Amino acid sequence: MESMKSLEQLVTYYYQEDNNCAETLIKAANDYYQLDIEPNDCKLASGFGGGMFSGLACGALCASIMAISKKVIETKAHQQLDDFKPLIQYYVKTFEQELGGINCSDVKEKHHTKETKCLNTCLLAAKVLEKTMEQAV
Repeated sequence: MESMKSLEQLVTYYYQEDNNCAETLIKAANDYYQLDIEPNDCKLASGFGGGMFSGLACGALCASIMAISKKVIETKAHQQLDDFKPLIQYYVKTFEQELGGINCSDVKEKHHTKETKCLNTCLLAAKVLEKTMEQAV
């Protein structure tokens, strides 16, 4: 039986399928954390790529928050706010520290290259997601 791939391996796999950063993170997280998101529903993250195509909040950040939400929330955020809010705040703070910002325009300036595009951003976001998910259990 094949062992489970790491989240970083899954990020690379999805990146090779020409997904944007948000699609890459939600698909990889869905597989890695067994979030039971239907493959077709991963399209919900598509519009977050490129900071909503406006350089705003990084799509990898947004999709990771979607994954955390799917993993943690039982019914709705307001019913779990005491545990959920600090978890999301931790993710955003750690993402900002590790990637040098939360907006696509800032992150892209530091991590994007013509050759790899946003792969480095996706890999770093995945590492932050793993750290955060460890706290969620």
